[in-house]
Amino acid sequence: MELTRRDAAAALAAIGATGGVALGVRRATDDRGGGPGDDEADAAWDGEGPPDDEAVREAMTAVARVLYPEEVSGIGAFVDRFLDGRLDGSAHAEGVRAAVAEVESAARSWYDAPVAELSAAERDDLLRGLGADTAEEDPGGTAAERVRFFVVNELLLALYSSPTGGELVGIENPQGYAGGAESYQEGPR
Repeated sequence: MELTRRDAAAALAAIGATGGVALGVRRATDDRGGGPGDDEADAAWDGEGPPDDEAVREAMTAVARVLYPEEVSGIGAFVDRFLDGRLDGSAHAEGVRAAVAEVESAARSWYDAPVAELSAAERDDLLRGLGADTAEEDPGGTAAERVRFFVVNELLLALYSSPTGGELVGIENPQGYAGGAESYQEGPR
């Protein structure tokens, strides 16, 4: 099953994010080459301060490749488009950045490499080592609880609130995705 931009837009709509406007503005700015921080866009995150958008996207995509079922493809573009609507300068976006910084810090400390350069098995071990697999989600809690809330749950929310991800678990019409009157009169596939 391939995730698409449309899936990302549906996921954003389902959670009430206003990513469509952010996406359009970001893409238009990127196409003209006049976005803020263009000079730093090519530089890799050095571990100091909060990670930039590119570092967040790379780390979240790498984590998604471990979290998402094997039959899902198109993960990179899907996560990138979803984050267009989530990295909007809000308190939640700052929480995502801080949690990604914690994951990156652990990866560099334990494996001497950023998350995106780790193997799938190492990324899985990293998340388990942080405790993100068993922690309760809490945006103000421990590192494990913050990583669970802002990284793991964020990515799972994106997947399962999209039409394609919803199909994986038998939800043909995720909330916020208009399926039409026919879908309400038919049984599950």
